[in-house]
Amino acid sequence: MGLTASVLAVDAGNSKTDVAVVAADGEILATARGGGFRPPVVGIGTAVDNVAEAVTRAFADAGVSAVQHVSACLANADFPVEEEQLAAALHARGWGASVEVRNDTFAVLRAGIPEPRGVAVVCGAGINCVGMRPDGRTARFPAIGRISGDWGGGWGLAEEALWHAARAEDGRGGPTALARTLPAYFGLDSMYGLIQALHLEQVTHERRHELTPVLFATAADGDPVARSIVDRMAEEVVAMATVALTRLDLLDEEAPVLLGGSVLAARHPQLDDRIRELLAVRAPKAVATVVTARPVLGSVLLGLDHVGVPAEAHVRARGFYEH
Repeated sequence: MGLTASVLAVDAGNSKTDVAVVAADGEILATARGGGFRPPVVGIGTAVDNVAEAVTRAFADAGVSAVQHVSACLANADFPVEEEQLAAALHARGWGASVEVRNDTFAVLRAGIPEPRGVAVVCGAGINCVGMRPDGRTARFPAIGRISGDWGGGWGLAEEALWHAARAEDGRGGPTALARTLPAYFGLDSMYGLIQALHLEQVTHERRHELTPVLFATAADGDPVARSIVDRMAEEVVAMATVALTRLDLLDEEAPVLLGGSVLAARHPQLDDRIRELLAVRAPKAVATVVTARPVLGSVLLGLDHVGVPAEAHVRARGFYEH
């Protein structure tokens, strides 16, 4: 012990935490995985304790006790004040001489590009978008739900599908196959039965997001209402991406638009095609790519950006995660 590595990279999402200890030449010395990171639910101290458990294992495996820099991309770091609070909490652990905290969407962005330049839209449980330029300029959104103007993501899509299905069954809305396919997924024969099961928590709240693939399957079978919801999701993705490109003065030059998160990574043909059609009109020079690399790679590369290492180090780190 006593050896100092270069970077501790942390990618902490709502469901899991990945960490990596990285040498200055880009070699990944150790990795570890921990539980979810949810400060709003458990408090900052307990959330950081979950990260600490993984960091302790990674440090032990790497044979180090500290690093030069901590690069942490964290869920729920939605405002600069939250980034500052979380950075202070991480710094107090004494893991590194310096600490930089970013929202975890930045990890997806940096993982998918050779330099810190471009825009990423992540559509998983919710939706978020960030952009960055090599000069340090960034574009971002609060991305905390409807009060910040957001629509969509897995939870939002499931909620919208339920809304249309309920109204179709009782006559307030037009017909849709969702009124049959959504309850059928849980072995029920009506939306009334599904609404009751959700209300009484016979089907737990956490399981609602399982209906998102049902929505996409129903859309793929041609249901007009389901297809309209998928098209709206594409509109939201492109709206965010176009705004971020405009803020960063990247709209008129070739720039990557990275698509990540479980909903976009699933490559649903209708959603994928519609996003590309809309981008071709609104941001014709944008180059859309689905990110498949693990987001912790983005945290690693952001850390190596910060400490200023040769390009070969970035290539070496990328090779570890993309082999």
